[in-house]
Amino acid sequence: MKNRLHFLIIALLLHIPLFAYPILRLCDWLGLDGWTTASIFIPLFFSQLVVRVYLRHANFGLVFWLRRAADLWLGIAPLLLGMLLVMEIPVGLGWIAPPTAAYTLLGMTLVLTLYSVWNAYSPSVVKVELSSRKLTAPLRFAQITDVHIGSRSAGFLERVMQQVDSLDIDFLCITGDFIDAPGIGLDKLAPLRDCRVPIYFSIGNHERYEDLDDILQRLATLGVQVLRSRSIVHGPVQVIGIDDSGHPAQVKRQLPSIAIDPRLFVLLLYHRPHGLADAAQEGVDLMISGHTHNGQIVPFNLVVAKVFEQVVGLFRHGDTQLYVSPGTGTWGPVMRLGSRGEVTYFEIKPLATAY
Repeated sequence: MKNRLHFLIIALLLHIPLFAYPILRLCDWLGLDGWTTASIFIPLFFSQLVVRVYLRHANFGLVFWLRRAADLWLGIAPLLLGMLLVMEIPVGLGWIAPPTAAYTLLGMTLVLTLYSVWNAYSPSVVKVELSSRKLTAPLRFAQITDVHIGSRSAGFLERVMQQVDSLDIDFLCITGDFIDAPGIGLDKLAPLRDCRVPIYFSIGNHERYEDLDDILQRLATLGVQVLRSRSIVHGPVQVIGIDDSGHPAQVKRQLPSIAIDPRLFVLLLYHRPHGLADAAQEGVDLMISGHTHNGQIVPFNLVVAKVFEQVVGLFRHGDTQLYVSPGTGTWGPVMRLGSRGEVTYFEIKPLATAY
């Protein structure tokens, strides 16, 4: 009860700068009357509390679109706040009239929102080239992560899987946060069934928040091989999956219990970019992660960089490398600004022929 009260207090305090000040300030600059201001302010100010608390498990019909609208407002609010704070200076100095400033802000916000939404709907295929002494022939595989079906639609998954199927790969890895809502049925996950290569999956934090056992059963029904602190051998590769955990030493705690074959190329799937040094100590060749979204929407990239040492891209510790994907989908707002979703295409060549 005490923790819930603390959460509520923090949420309300964050609501003031994000959802109260921008609305009230713009309404004031536009000269709107009290009733009009209230009709705008009340639904926008309380939207996050309603959808995160009362409609959290609703994912159907009109409620789905209400959640989607609230998510969009969650992404717009920090952009609007940042630009509003800058615009306060010329308005305060009398260089620009308040109504002009308000219309300018609304226009800029609309343009940035449209671009961000478009950007979120079009993940790129990003090729990562590596080399290994353990391979005698090129190894090619793909990674998708943080797809967030629930926040994202089955149509988005279908487009992503079309990108995956266009690649010349041996297998596909999904490194968690594939689903972020309860009750996501087989019909919405059907594109996985048509994948022409094996799929290996490790769970993320959002699967743990939802109906995890049901999620794993549905994925297994579709032919996905779920790796929960275990490994599987795929040709010259040992693929290991470890469950997500908020504990920073999860890799250190789980990896020693898995027998690693040093003759094989060892690939570790772990949702969070934590534990690179621990993976190196156990003989992992490549660790792939997601989770950070590369901030997804500026200025959240600055916040993410304070939490994670490795936010996006390729990192090395000794002979072990870590690749952190910015994610394929989006959580909450279907928006990306200052980041780009991706399907990562790995090509690992024998060291003698690498270039």
